[in-house]
Amino acid sequence: VYHAGRIYLLGHSIDATAFHNTCSLASSGLCILLALIPSDLNAGALGEPLAIIVHKNSPVDSVTSDDLRKFCLGERRHWSNNRKVTIVLREPGQTERVAILHQVYGMNESEFKRHFLQVTFTGELQGAPKELSTGLGVRRFVFNVPGALGFVRMSDVDSSVKILKLDGLAPTNSAYRLTVAPNQVGDSKQPNGLP
Repeated sequence: VYHAGRIYLLGHSIDATAFHNTCSLASSGLCILLALIPSDLNAGALGEPLAIIVHKNSPVDSVTSDDLRKFCLGERRHWSNNRKVTIVLREPGQTERVAILHQVYGMNESEFKRHFLQVTFTGELQGAPKELSTGLGVRRFVFNVPGALGFVRMSDVDSSVKILKLDGLAPTNSAYRLTVAPNQVGDSKQPNGLP
């Protein structure tokens, strides 16, 4: 996948210009080998885009930042076709989850847990979002659950799911703002939430 001057392949990224220049000088085998260099050695400042994915047959093509946050917090529980929204996230500690908590929920892990404990206790919701250990697991869940909404790295997307635009922008657009930082780890709160 190409995004903001970088090529993403199998969870790794390289600078597209360097990749192109090298490939014009070398065989395609070397190009594939270069794509497998660990991303922490060549990661760009923007990080890899996180795709918002839904079931392939979903009538939804785009979501606003505000609606996405409402879906994630359980303030909005149904799609326009009245199908129940089921949120699926990576497990605690995963970089994709940390990015989503900060950029969509505007929370860190402890605030997220406290929020869902409270809304579950008061009966506002039946529980927190589903948690899975891998991007593949998230993608398979979304494929199998028509109302599901999940977040995966662009390198984990395939044709079995549909990618939603965020505020009219596809993850391949350089202005797309939902990303996982190349070296993002931990649970510290960052002031980079979506509007």
